[in-house]
Parts: sequence; structure tokens; C-alpha cells
Amino acid sequence: MPTNETRQMVLAAAAACEDKKGQDTRVLELDAADAGFTDFFLITSAANERQAVAIADEIELQLKRKFGVYPNSVEGRRLGEWILLDYVDFVVHVFLAERRAFYDIERLRKSARTVDLDELKRALTEKTLAARKKAPAKKKSATKQPAPAKKTSPAKKTPAKKAPARKSPAKKTAAKKTPTQKATSSVTKKPAAKKTATKKSLRRK
Repeated sequence: MPTNETRQMVLAAAAACEDKKGQDTRVLELDAADAGFTDFFLITSAANERQAVAIADEIELQLKRKFGVYPNSVEGRRLGEWILLDYVDFVVHVFLAERRAFYDIERLRKSARTVDLDELKRALTEKTLAARKKAPAKKKSATKQPAPAKKTSPAKKTPAKKAPARKSPAKKTAAKKTPTQKATSSVTKKPAAKKTATKKSLRRK
């Protein structure tokens, strides 16, 4: 059974064909019993060899960018009449209109079912939407775990209460003022002693 990723790659390859003006692009889903080597055929037509090469290059570029995949093998690029890109799970055929009518792959694969690209897009979008609805439930459980750790962090704010220790410089200034007061008091007391000395000298005379 083809996977959703394979269907998405087939749609991307078909979109690349449309961007490069590929004509009559069709997708064939091969019967599992009839074709065990691949799941899909993507067939498109080009007006000339240059356009065929441009379509093949665009398919390779888009699948490399979006899915990181490369073709397992590439054939017919030099001539450009029939370019085959083998991606294992699906195979791309880029034909010139004349060569496509000559080989008529659609007729050779009668058991293959033609896939409507619009239906394939709808099926894939429905599956992706269903997958996205289930994903948020898992994300919520993961986000709830870090919440308790944030509640404990505010307890670290207690060291901010050490701010009152800054009052100590005020005490130092008060202590420094006392020596100056003693100095002034000693200076004022000395003149008193001189007055008593003068009085004694007068009495002796």
C-alpha cells in the first residue's frame, strides 16, 4: 500500500508539471499484483525536447526541496524524447507527444486506476487535519510540567532584605565627630588656665 508521503510526492511532481506547462498530466495507481516494483506512474507530455528537460529538472528540484529525495535513476535526459525518473515508489514519464502516443503506456497498464488529483488532495488534507487535531493534546501535557519550577523561583528574592546594613556609615560619621568635639573643648579650656596664671603673677607683684 502506498504511504501518505508517497502520495504527497506524487502531487508535488504533478504540480511541477503544471508549472512548466506539461500537457495531459495523468497519475496511474498500479495494481499491487500487476506491478510490484512501484505504486504510481506519473505521465505528462511536452511540446519539445527543451520543455521535457525543463519539466524533469523542475520535478527533481521540488522533490529535493520539499522531501529531500533524489531519483534512484534518470534515463533519456540527453535526447529529451522520453525522460524517466525512477523514485522507487513512483515513476515519472515525461514524453514528447509523438512518443507518448507511440508507446501508449496507459493502454499497456489496463489494470491501473486513473487517480483524480483533486480527490487525492482532499484525502491528504483530511488525513493531515485529523493528525493535527491529535497533536495538541500531547503538547499540552508537555507544557504543564515546567509550571511548578517557575513557582519556586520567587523565593530567591529574600536576599533583598539585607539593604538596612547600609546604615552603618552613619554611625561612623557620628563616631568621627566626637574627636573634634574633644579638641574644641580642650582648646577652650586652655585660655582659662592662662587667666589664673596672670592673676597669680599680679598677686606676687
